Amino acid sequence: MKKDRFKNVLIFVAGATPQIITETIYALAMQNPPIYTDEIYIITTTVGKKLILENLVERGIIKELQREYAMPEIPLEESSFIIIKDRDGRELDDLRNSEHNEILGDLIINFIRKKAQDPSARLLCSLAGGRKTMSFYLGAALQFFGRPWDKLYHLLVSPEFEANRDFYYKPKNDKLISCRLTDGSVKELSTAEAKIELIELPFIRLRDKLSLNGKSFSELVREGQKEVDTGLFQKELRVNLKERTVNIGELSVDMIPMHLLIYTTILNSKQNHCRHPERSYCIECTDCWTTLEELTSKATVEEMAVRYAQLYDNKPFKAEEFLRKWKDGLTFDVVRQNISKINRFIKENLKDDSLVPLYAISSIRKYGSSRYGVRVEREKIKIE
Repeated sequence: MKKDRFKNVLIFVAGATPQIITETIYALAMQNPPIYTDEIYIITTTVGKKLILENLVERGIIKELQREYAMPEIPLEESSFIIIKDRDGRELDDLRNSEHNEILGDLIINFIRKKAQDPSARLLCSLAGGRKTMSFYLGAALQFFGRPWDKLYHLLVSPEFEANRDFYYKPKNDKLISCRLTDGSVKELSTAEAKIELIELPFIRLRDKLSLNGKSFSELVREGQKEVDTGLFQKELRVNLKERTVNIGELSVDMIPMHLLIYTTILNSKQNHCRHPERSYCIECTDCWTTLEELTSKATVEEMAVRYAQLYDNKPFKAEEFLRKWKDGLTFDVVRQNISKINRFIKENLKDDSLVPLYAISSIRKYGSSRYGVRVEREKIKIE
């Protein structure tokens, strides 16, 4: 038997239909090449665990499946069960309210996050069992943390055999079992008529594409939505003073010192003078934008002098040189002229015209004077 290069970790959400576990194991073994399970985890309630143990273990169904199809040992054991608990640590027999569902979401998301940290493991996640919310959370968790080799499955079983307490997989030797038909009548059918189809579901993999640090499902959704809202169109804006470069996404361009100083000062204002830190997005907010009076003040010149020294390996005499040249502060004309040149430079280098308004320096008339700023989200700005 050829050894799979991955450790196959089969993950279920399960409720009152333990059949989906053996049917999925059977369907995976029927793949070409067959997929056998190294670890099994079942996220369920105390009632779900009881039904699984009674039907699959005590009745010997798991052992029969393993023996009949000469499978490696199916590792269903006590550690396979992940029981949902309330906030006081009590195991739940059912999901009765919104708080229980919130706990469930957090449990599933953190379980999948942990399992996906193992590069040798391939997660095979089944949506076939449990309540619809359980399936939703499992699918969403795999979207957040799944790797290219992880799989998401649904199981289709012939309606007459689905949830039939006498049918757990398709046996090699046909047998008759009593089945309820779609019209409500009961009839004995041969297991040869049963169809078990494992459907692999495609899903969008967000891992390594979004910044996902939240601990709860709700936090991850908020973080992910924010990243999508700002990240689809806004590329990271990174200023490297030592290298004298401005990087917009993959684009890296050199910028002359005075342009770099004025641009960085305006970016710094957006980063450090936000008046609404409680807001998730900047969008059209301009309350952090700076005036010509502020840009030309002695305090700003002193800040620029520090950055000017950074352009020259932090040599102190460079800061002194800058301060001597601009001892009375910058003039309005100098700032305006350099802003025009900076914007022309950005427009010439950015190939996508739709991005220019985000990264060029914009001006608005506000509170009786012109204010200057950039429209890119503040969290996209990095100055180093």
